[in-house]
Amino acid sequence: MALDLFSPVKLGSIQLSNRIVMAPLTRNRAGAGGVPQPLNVTYYEQRASAGLIVTEATPISAMAHGYPALPGIYTDAQVAGWKKITDAVHAKGGKIVIQIWHVGRISHPSLLPEGALPVAPSAIKPAGQAFTYQGLVDYVEPRALAVGELPGLVADYVHATKAALAAGFDGVEIHAANGYLLDQFLRDGTNKRTDQYGGSFENRARLLLEVTKAVVEVAGGDKVGVRLSPVNPFNDMQDSNPQALFNYVVDALNQFNLAYLHVVEGGIHGGGLSDPFDFDALRKLFKGPYMANLAYDKARGNAVIANGHADVVAYGVPFIANPDLVARFKLDAPLNEADSSSFYGGAEKGYTDYPFLEE
Repeated sequence: MALDLFSPVKLGSIQLSNRIVMAPLTRNRAGAGGVPQPLNVTYYEQRASAGLIVTEATPISAMAHGYPALPGIYTDAQVAGWKKITDAVHAKGGKIVIQIWHVGRISHPSLLPEGALPVAPSAIKPAGQAFTYQGLVDYVEPRALAVGELPGLVADYVHATKAALAAGFDGVEIHAANGYLLDQFLRDGTNKRTDQYGGSFENRARLLLEVTKAVVEVAGGDKVGVRLSPVNPFNDMQDSNPQALFNYVVDALNQFNLAYLHVVEGGIHGGGLSDPFDFDALRKLFKGPYMANLAYDKARGNAVIANGHADVVAYGVPFIANPDLVARFKLDAPLNEADSSSFYGGAEKGYTDYPFLEE
């Protein structure tokens, strides 16, 4: 029997009832202190029919924040808030992993403790503007991390992983994509270091591999995924040789027997595909389950599962507007249109008020 989006699958130790994944989606609706609130419980619970939910990117420390009203996963109150979400999703038969995140240079002193400078592999200011509580403001030049600070950073990922398990998550996804800290170390447009964390592919991948090793030691490889975005130019990112770099990274990740590899197959706001990139090469190199992401619809999702390019497919915007996306796909029902003006911040509108089919 041919596989499709509705076939069950196992990612590491996580058994999914279907292969339709809710992609991580920043929504900027956490409560004070980065604590998930009842509104967030409703939002995730509504979408529990996904084979797997990957939560919005969640900062691992106070220094990891880069946007307003993000939930965190480093305080007891945040853990208690998330526990309500995981309980609600599990009660509906769903599975949920948390995406753990450090934004690196994509932040602003007004979002950080005591007005600290954002940190990065190298002191290179990104083009563009930061979203802050005061509105859009120009990014600042970040501070380059000292080698001696990196073990503390790895420890923050470990602490966040322990907190995630305490909150009842089925696993964690390490965010190493879309121009944030671990991606900034990987790509040579942002990493100009001359120490053991810069230069060669091996050196630039070192921090990601150290973080992954430490997280796997806490959670087990069968509960850990990693997200990469080889050609995404978002957040002023580039690399001189992305194919060779990411072939190296994916091969190196095989040592951890991960639950899955999550790949953003292009630029999230268009762009990034002017140079051809062979995503099938990553798929073939990776020895575990492969999660494909970027502008997939039902037909393309079914096609890449049937032809073996992907084991699961992540959907973003369709899940914002269609809490019952799985049922709609199954019935070939029309999809609600997403209102982009309510993607970031606000309350129920554009968050928990999209209609279900039976409504």
